[in-house]
Amino acid sequence: MKLPSIHSRILSTRGRTIVIIVGVILAVLSVCYTWSVSTSMKHEDEEAIRQLRETERNNVEMWEDILRSTNIGGQMVYNPELLDKLAEHTNVPLIIADERLNVWVTNLPDEIVENRDLLRSEILRMSEHNKPISVNKGMMHPTFTIYFGTTDYSNLVSSAHSEALALFPYVQLVIIIIFAIFVYIAISSTKQNEQNRVWVGLAKETAHQLGTPTSSLLGWLEYLRSQPVDKMAVDEMSKDLAHLMKIVDRFSKIGSETQLTLMNINEVVGDTVMYFRRRIPRNVTLTYNGLAMAPISVAINAALFEWVIENLMKNSLDALQGQGSIDVVVGESGKTVYVEVSDTGKGIAKSNWTRIFEPGFTTKTRGWGLGLSLSRRIIEEYHKGKIAVVRSEMGKGTTIRVTLKRGDDE
Repeated sequence: MKLPSIHSRILSTRGRTIVIIVGVILAVLSVCYTWSVSTSMKHEDEEAIRQLRETERNNVEMWEDILRSTNIGGQMVYNPELLDKLAEHTNVPLIIADERLNVWVTNLPDEIVENRDLLRSEILRMSEHNKPISVNKGMMHPTFTIYFGTTDYSNLVSSAHSEALALFPYVQLVIIIIFAIFVYIAISSTKQNEQNRVWVGLAKETAHQLGTPTSSLLGWLEYLRSQPVDKMAVDEMSKDLAHLMKIVDRFSKIGSETQLTLMNINEVVGDTVMYFRRRIPRNVTLTYNGLAMAPISVAINAALFEWVIENLMKNSLDALQGQGSIDVVVGESGKTVYVEVSDTGKGIAKSNWTRIFEPGFTTKTRGWGLGLSLSRRIIEEYHKGKIAVVRSEMGKGTTIRVTLKRGDDE
């Protein structure tokens, strides 16, 4: 198996870093450009509004000319119907009133004109927006004041349109952030896939490399059987070689499609327990309840499931440090089947109950911290079960439980 070189991995990391930096620079430039365009358009709108207001004032000053050129209040020239018609075609809100607040010309609704309080409020509001225009035609005629407001179009341009432009850069920034999140997820996923391919390739290469010496050992074992040597020793060597061949088979299954078979879990766990029983220290006791129980059928991959039980028992042996007890229990609970491995060892701090299943985490002076991580992957991904610490107390021991669905529920 050809693994990626360190140089190529460094180049790959640099490439991803450069892409991220370039993306950030482009994002900043995009936001700055949009902000600049938005500010420019806002200034253009403000200039358009200013010109519009000048046009409105010019239109209102036309009424000043009308008032000065007509004899309002006289009987000869004044034509109220004509002035009312002109007011209807004036877009600017308009009130022409005398000193006593008698309205002569307006284009406002009757409910405002007929209500003195509403009329005063409207005149006050107009005066705040635009300076009123006074028309004095002499002592014999009343003084008129022209009040005018701002058109609806002017308000629309100065508020809604400008606010929409002002919000646009923020919307764009949110879109860029979302895009950056997706890019990060994609890069992380790619990195994880690369790591998985490396580990799968390493496992299969290990199985391939172990194949040749195990085949050779089989031949030497057969030779020993024909020689005058201790038969019990040869039988135990045969068991160890069979176990080594199981390990080779397990490594070869990593990354491949896992076939689950309905099996008697009592016997599968029992085989592992019996193998360990002859290989544990004298001051360690190992008990198992499964062989005395009724058979329990569960869909498992025997080679991988035995690997999990071995990892749990090895961890228990390490925790005992040569003295104590290990208890392996098989049981049923409703629609699930469980296997518990308990020991009387040094225990696990509660803060580490979940961390012990993370790759690389270990409390041992020697070890890679991969056993329990691999066990969780086998149980959760391949068997759709669960594995967790259910009890642990410092100085008193630990219990780890594997939970699977019953075979008849699959």
